Amino acid sequence: MHRSFIIVLLIVLLCHAYGYPQNGLPNPKNGSTYVIAHRGAHNGIPENSLAAYQKAIDLGCDFVEIDIRTTKDGEFVSVHNATIDAYVMEQKGKVKDYTLSQLRAMDIGIKVDEKWRNTKIPTFEEILALCQDKIGIYLDLKEADPKALIPIIKKYHMQEAIVWYLPASAHSELMAIKTNCPECLIMPDPGPKKNINKVLKGYFPKYMASDMDHISKSFVKKLHSKGVKVFVDDDEDDPKKWQKEWQKLMKLGVDGIQTDQPEALIKFLSSQENR
Repeated sequence: MHRSFIIVLLIVLLCHAYGYPQNGLPNPKNGSTYVIAHRGAHNGIPENSLAAYQKAIDLGCDFVEIDIRTTKDGEFVSVHNATIDAYVMEQKGKVKDYTLSQLRAMDIGIKVDEKWRNTKIPTFEEILALCQDKIGIYLDLKEADPKALIPIIKKYHMQEAIVWYLPASAHSELMAIKTNCPECLIMPDPGPKKNINKVLKGYFPKYMASDMDHISKSFVKKLHSKGVKVFVDDDEDDPKKWQKEWQKLMKLGVDGIQTDQPEALIKFLSSQENR
């Protein structure tokens, strides 16, 4: 047996022993389902802020979802909406029409609560520095060139700690990621189940995204048969119905749930494991 083969085999065995399967991600922290904190754990905290991402880390979430946009001067920030209207007082306009320094001068905390006064819009690099070796990142590519993000990701050695969410129709962006960072983890959303084969053949992803409108038992089964994990957005706003929706998703066999209620989801998953 060649020495190089033995070394590779030992690395693989060690990765499994420490909870890192061959697909690059660590195993879920809460049972068998990844918990993805949509815009961070933002209940009572400004969304997409470093504080919301830190709260998700403290809760034991597996991922924080971030929304990457480009500023007027070519920097990268996490803001969900295309405009800053909903987040700041007395200012309006598109994120892309402001420079980074102008955006950083804005207070996105005061509209949530006085205690969050002076909370700033985080840069992409600040988020990576906070999350490195602590939590995965679910990267929703809103308005940014992936080729420009990849060198920053490589600087923090986080190629396999980030899943890139994009609609499967975003062909040029998906191919740019695959070409410039083959080890990066793309996660296209195929939409209806009928599109799955085309997406598999076009991109060979290890992950796919979906939502409550398209997810089904056969959707999940088809992807699992190809070794692909499935992350799904929940959409239930009524607290009385959260658990019912999560139970449905678990019965379907999904691998990860993106939610605005990560703390409640973790408690739910814990209760399921303790049955």
